[in-house]
Amino acid sequence: MKGIVIKSTGSWYLVKDERGLIVECRIRGKFRNQAIRTTNPLAVGDKVEFLIDEKTQFGVINSIEDRKNYIIRKSINLSKQAHILAANVDQAIILVTLTKPRTYTEFIDRFLVSAEAYSIPAKIIFNKIDLYSASENTEMEQLLKIYQNIGYECFTVSALLNQGVEAINQLLSNKISVIAGHSGVGKSTLINTIDPLMNLKTSEISDYHESGKHTTTFPEMHALNNQGYIIDTPGIKGFGIIDMDTDEIAHYFPEIFAVIEGCQYYNCTHSHEPGCAVKRAVQLGKIAESRYKSYLNLLLNDEDEKYRTT
Repeated sequence: MKGIVIKSTGSWYLVKDERGLIVECRIRGKFRNQAIRTTNPLAVGDKVEFLIDEKTQFGVINSIEDRKNYIIRKSINLSKQAHILAANVDQAIILVTLTKPRTYTEFIDRFLVSAEAYSIPAKIIFNKIDLYSASENTEMEQLLKIYQNIGYECFTVSALLNQGVEAINQLLSNKISVIAGHSGVGKSTLINTIDPLMNLKTSEISDYHESGKHTTTFPEMHALNNQGYIIDTPGIKGFGIIDMDTDEIAHYFPEIFAVIEGCQYYNCTHSHEPGCAVKRAVQLGKIAESRYKSYLNLLLNDEDEKYRTT
């Protein structure tokens, strides 16, 4: 039988078969023990083949189809390199808030680089706009200009007040989307506003840390009433990039990649060399300083925690 993984708990998987039935499955032992460089051999969105165990009536997954794409983050499990957030998606969405909690630009840029690396169209949603101060609104306008000029589609919403949500409803229609962001940015609230029948669990923001509690424990795919599917992911504190050669990183910053042919040296790292077209573009304001800083931190493999929420 064939199906798609709609929820992963690490040891058990919920698979939706071709008839629309949900089957609780495990991985066949030899498949589970294959050498793999990720913490999870299967991810939500994976297309699999499975058999029903006649004794237990549970499914046993014995193979996985080739993925068209996937999006990963650095794993907190030091024995592995990566954790796959979702597979076979049409678009990746990052939900950003400038307050309660604050999303820093380097987190945004690392997410976008990961999406670019696997050829997944990425969108940016600024949520909780009803809470922004005048200075935060000004900052949001600046960020919108930066990312829209690069070519990223951006949205501004208040999930709580149902402002701008219809545009997100249309964005998600007839697509498989993965949505990510820090705990507390309002992923579950946004999904509930788009489709009230979801009734996903939400949580209050901690006044002390101005960050959210993890209301989504495991990645899960939800069918929306607009014929789309959304993969909700647990709140992410950090988004480290892995398996990326330093000379490739610039390729995943579209505005940097657009000017690198003008560099004096073919192997320019755009960090210290003379005659660098990238540094010149930053000086001229054609490349945002925040984006250039994110690039340098990735180039140096700087895993500084300061861009993460507590």
